[in-house]
Amino acid sequence: MTPDELRQKITDAELIFATSRSSGPGGQNVNKVNTRVEVRFRISSSTSLTEYEKDLIFSKLKNKINSEGELIVTSQSGRTQLSNRNKAVEKLYKLISSALMENPVRRPTVPTEKSKLERLEEKRKRGLLKKLRKEGDQDRDQDHTG
Repeated sequence: MTPDELRQKITDAELIFATSRSSGPGGQNVNKVNTRVEVRFRISSSTSLTEYEKDLIFSKLKNKINSEGELIVTSQSGRTQLSNRNKAVEKLYKLISSALMENPVRRPTVPTEKSKLERLEEKRKRGLLKKLRKEGDQDRDQDHTG
């Protein structure tokens, strides 16, 4: 499910917003204005997600979910509360979207006969090259000692 599909599926009523003062650079603006936005999404009480989707999110994003079952995303990079709100919501949708993506089942493959032969031929050439280098070193050592 893409972030755009999630945006249509999850309503803003299910999102809880909180603001606070940002940290970091920004001069007087940081000290005066609550621009940091925190978005909370209570997964278990969501009516827009199926039980299967909720289980997927809980299993894949367990490190980002608090003890109340809320997925929390923050943004404080923008200078305005509105831009941080939009960024936080976008982050939330991308996070949920990535959790709902199922990885395709990997089918194991067997190397072809030709690829096996090519690999063995390459190994033989490499070994021969190393052997020639070793023999060249012994010849050089004998020249210096005698």
